[in-house]
Amino acid sequence: MTRVPPFMAPRIRTAFVLGAGLGTRLRPLTDLVPKPLLPIFGKPIITFALDHLIAYGVERFVINTHHLPDQLSRLFELGAYRGREVRLIYEPDLLETGGGIRNGAGLIGDGPFFVYSGDLLTDLDLGGLADAHFAGAHDVTLALRTTGLATHITFDHAAGLVIDVRQVLKTGIPGQFDFANISIWSPAAVAEIPADQKISFIPVLVDWIRRGGRIGGAILDEGKWFNIGNRAEYLRIHRVAAREAWRPVFLPEPDWPGSIDPTAKVSPGAEISADSWVGANSLIESEAKLRNAIAWPNSIIRTRVELKECIVAGREVGEGAFDQYDFV
Repeated sequence: MTRVPPFMAPRIRTAFVLGAGLGTRLRPLTDLVPKPLLPIFGKPIITFALDHLIAYGVERFVINTHHLPDQLSRLFELGAYRGREVRLIYEPDLLETGGGIRNGAGLIGDGPFFVYSGDLLTDLDLGGLADAHFAGAHDVTLALRTTGLATHITFDHAAGLVIDVRQVLKTGIPGQFDFANISIWSPAAVAEIPADQKISFIPVLVDWIRRGGRIGGAILDEGKWFNIGNRAEYLRIHRVAAREAWRPVFLPEPDWPGSIDPTAKVSPGAEISADSWVGANSLIESEAKLRNAIAWPNSIIRTRVELKECIVAGREVGEGAFDQYDFV
């Protein structure tokens, strides 16, 4: 009896990371830093994406930038992250997801590649996504998930294919899943995106489905998934990490999460909960209390100030009690 070896998917070595978004719902935080650099217990959120992809086997990254691009340039000033190549491509005019991919095609190369949102924190199974992509010979494969936020994606389980998005094609089958903001693209798929246009890739894929394109899906409901769309979600990540003792297995930093930066000064008698964070060169005076509160670098929290679910972005907060993101 001849044994058939298990399917072995090729490895994907390149990723396009979306880093150009404005993060308007996070203002005024994103007036100070681009959304991909929001610190999660001090670690820029985009670096979680890179660590996740490195753990899978990705060796080079292309990242598009637009808002406050110099800050991303400083983070990757050596053109690398953990020894892997990083190429930044600046968009003077924001091109959205599809236009950004098409604009970066010359740097992405001629192999299959991941597209990964730079404001996403998740530990879903990238290997499972890759297996579905290659086993189904798909042009594009979307990570699908039950997020509780939306059910825009209509998925044919038997065929392994996405057959509609937001009922545009009127299949009569309701959507079951949300797009988890990670996908795999074949090089030929990039040519379907119009050149030099500001466009999301979703209408491009819907039109391609209409014309017979193979847009696959992989249901990846295991693990955690956070999309940092607003300040409430930003604070929730800190609560989950602290209260559930959760940390992605792919992180290289052994001490993440940590509540207090080594250069911060916390006076005796101050109370800092485990789901709070005090950034570099900050000062927390005596009897101050932080409960699921974030103090970015260079913040000053004076004596007897009480903060609950607040974000202090490098400013001084005087005496009083505040909650529900009163200070930014």
